[in-house]
Amino acid sequence: MKKILLAAGLLATLGTGTAAACTNFIITKGASTDGSAMVSYAADSHQLYGALYKYDAPRKGYKPGALVSVYEWDTGRYLGDIPQAPRTYSTVGNMNDRQLIIAETTYGGRPELVDPDGGIDYGSLIYLTLQRAATAREAIATIVELANTYGYASSGESFSIVDKDEAWIFEMIGKGSNPVDGRNANKGIVWVARRIPDGYICAHANQARITQFPLDDPENCLYAPDVISFAREMGYYSGSDEEFSFSDTYAPLDFGAMRGCEARVWSFFRTFAPGMDAYSDYAMGHNPDNRMPLWVKPSQKISPKEVFDAMRDHYEGTPLDMTADIGAGGSACPYRWRPMEWEWEGRTYANERATATQQTGFWFVAQARDYLPDAIGGVLWFGVDDAATSALTPIYCGTTEVPFCFSEENGSMLEYSDSSAFWIFNRVAQFAYLRYDVIGRAVRESADAWEEEMLGKVKRFDEKVMREEMSHKRMVREATRFSVENAQRLFDRWVALDRYLMVKYIDGNVKVENADGFIHNGYDEKIPDTPEWPGYTDKWKEAVVRDHGDVLRVAE
Repeated sequence: MKKILLAAGLLATLGTGTAAACTNFIITKGASTDGSAMVSYAADSHQLYGALYKYDAPRKGYKPGALVSVYEWDTGRYLGDIPQAPRTYSTVGNMNDRQLIIAETTYGGRPELVDPDGGIDYGSLIYLTLQRAATAREAIATIVELANTYGYASSGESFSIVDKDEAWIFEMIGKGSNPVDGRNANKGIVWVARRIPDGYICAHANQARITQFPLDDPENCLYAPDVISFAREMGYYSGSDEEFSFSDTYAPLDFGAMRGCEARVWSFFRTFAPGMDAYSDYAMGHNPDNRMPLWVKPSQKISPKEVFDAMRDHYEGTPLDMTADIGAGGSACPYRWRPMEWEWEGRTYANERATATQQTGFWFVAQARDYLPDAIGGVLWFGVDDAATSALTPIYCGTTEVPFCFSEENGSMLEYSDSSAFWIFNRVAQFAYLRYDVIGRAVRESADAWEEEMLGKVKRFDEKVMREEMSHKRMVREATRFSVENAQRLFDRWVALDRYLMVKYIDGNVKVENADGFIHNGYDEKIPDTPEWPGYTDKWKEAVVRDHGDVLRVAE
């Protein structure tokens, strides 16, 4: 989701509650344990309802003259109608039935480059492109054509664009408003796209990351013909072409861009690649000259489960660890409620912005696997709400149905639904936040168990499809049933988890259990044994003693 203002306004912008920020990790197929290319995405927003979008392409295509209405993804604002493509691909979430994946993070950039009269926003670009493109290169061309033809209505954007063979990071920004004779002479975008070398990983998190780029390598780098000349016309740049930096020109760094955005990339890189502590001062927001590389080579190949877990990061084990300071309270809670900045005695302070965050609408890890038929080669591991307190379930890209628990028609941000996955995962998360070191750990164990089970089931299902040499029609039917049934199973499991957690952890207690269930007091099976009392963290105890110890101290 998008961040409306320039990076300099990150903290204040996020504090308004009307803007949001997302995180993308990209793993090339040569960097994964199973040979899949992977993209992760957290759609973070205080206003976005977590649902699984579905578009079914008509078998006979569209008639000439057909139109498609464009609505701004963030707000629902109607932007206009554009011609429909004659032929389209079916999509589920951010993946189409040719295994093309597109995800995004908004970096904002120079605010004067937003075109208020643009006819297509970043969200519509994603979903229309998924319907019209089969490969990453086709997707890049489609985005450019749509934005240049109809005008770009959003601020600066970074896209992850990945297919079965290639992985790209694509960054773009509009040209602002320059009315001449009733039209915008600046309509369209400037952009750069770089192919990520196979065997490497990349990431972006609400800050433009492409700096200098090769001008003569069309196999691995594509860009707008006026990306440099437009910057000169606007007075943004005056150096040589070879030294031109897209990010430094269109989205200059500041403390918020480094600490609130690039730190998430740094923590991801640090998890898998050696030597990243050398950039800790950059991630802390103190040294913009010590910029991280665009991509890094991991020390060993990365599994899908490791990518799942990377999306659950709260900077654990780093100087930014959100569980370690007194802000985590007495239960090591790695969450800070908005706004993102606050003042005390005339100085301003920042809450950390980690990858895992409470305001996630939906999140996923998508896999493109070139060694399987398209209908089952693409897997969208999909979840709703906070990644750290939710679980992913596999949705094959060939599915023809959306599980009801993930349906856009089932509930909303203003309408609670007992059958909605978004709402049950939020119920569990809200309870976990109260005593995160105890309840949060129990929730994470449940998520881990589910995901390990599903990874095994996907492997066995894939093998069954190939062993039985299923027809495409049967493959789609079986993949749809597999996806829907398991998603509903996950929903049912979380309903049961919600009830279990309430019984076990009510009133600050922890009821004791054995393999048979809760232990009673030895006399009445409806009365529990004496519960455990975990207490509080040492950090909290120390702070309380400093603040109020003279009153609370027990007399000897």
